[in-house]
Amino acid sequence: MVKPLEWTGGKLRFLDQTKLPAEELWVETDDVRVVHDAICRLALRGAPLIGIAAAYGVALAAQQCPEEEPSPCRFLSDTIHMLEQSRPTAVNLFWALNRQRKILLANPAASIVLLRHLLLEEALTIHGEDRIMCEHIAEHGITLLKPGSILLTHCNSGALATGGNGTALGIIRAGREAGLVDHVFVDETRPLLQGARLTMWELMQLLVPATLLTDNAAAFLMHQKKIHAVFTGADRIAGNGDCANKIGTYSLAILAKYHAVPFYIAAPVSTFDASLADGNMIPIEERDADELRVINGRLMTPIDAPVYSPAFDVTPNELIAAIISDRGILYPPYKHAIWEMVKNNKL
Repeated sequence: MVKPLEWTGGKLRFLDQTKLPAEELWVETDDVRVVHDAICRLALRGAPLIGIAAAYGVALAAQQCPEEEPSPCRFLSDTIHMLEQSRPTAVNLFWALNRQRKILLANPAASIVLLRHLLLEEALTIHGEDRIMCEHIAEHGITLLKPGSILLTHCNSGALATGGNGTALGIIRAGREAGLVDHVFVDETRPLLQGARLTMWELMQLLVPATLLTDNAAAFLMHQKKIHAVFTGADRIAGNGDCANKIGTYSLAILAKYHAVPFYIAAPVSTFDASLADGNMIPIEERDADELRVINGRLMTPIDAPVYSPAFDVTPNELIAAIISDRGILYPPYKHAIWEMVKNNKL
């Protein structure tokens, strides 16, 4: 299993995912600004992983904070605010940073030496918890698979996106190991090709039979009855079960509904945001226009072509057959199921 980031020797070491699959470039840093930049430019990406990375970023900032700093909590609060500005859609980022903020609020007079210890321990805990959550998601998710399953996935929801084996891709991996998954079709996931570059890279390393598709080929495959189910991850799940995920997910859900193919979302509890009534309230990040205009340094359109490039879309809950979390499988009506999970687990 690839480990896209790790804490080692007082530094954060991470795999620059913008270089994959051509190059495995590892970055080692003790500077929180490098972590912030890596999240912004998608060197670190995937909702659970950016939460983990941000938590480690706060720990790095604590190491950078001078011992003579009169207000270490204020210094670190400013760091948390900076990291919160890196990406707006994935709620795992804010979930992890809020856990670090609670440490500061609970220890307003603590020395920076104590805060360094507490913040690093919390980051390590968040990282470890995500690994376990991935395991539980896989355990629940494979109960939805039948022998001989041929699956479709979008973007990347594997080890590169999490602290463990992945969410949706973790289920696929466990299903293959259990002899239930025969083949996986992978959307290329324009414009940054996370499916082509990252998911195919992971599946080929795992020796899982997989075929790459253009994003607009899924409908024809479903029409030919070659897809048994669709599994994707999520970046934020509203209180009614509407799910934000990589742009193109909504289209897949519509296609799956039309062709009577079950469409599943897999995500840990850190991805649920019950404070939002529905998906219309989820902030949607828009990316730089040149991510769409340019491929591998080559301009593919007139340089001044207007661009609309949302990084995510929102899939309405009525298109989702089930949401697979580490706490179990949620079925419609999602509002009640999510409310029960929030109440029981005090999210």
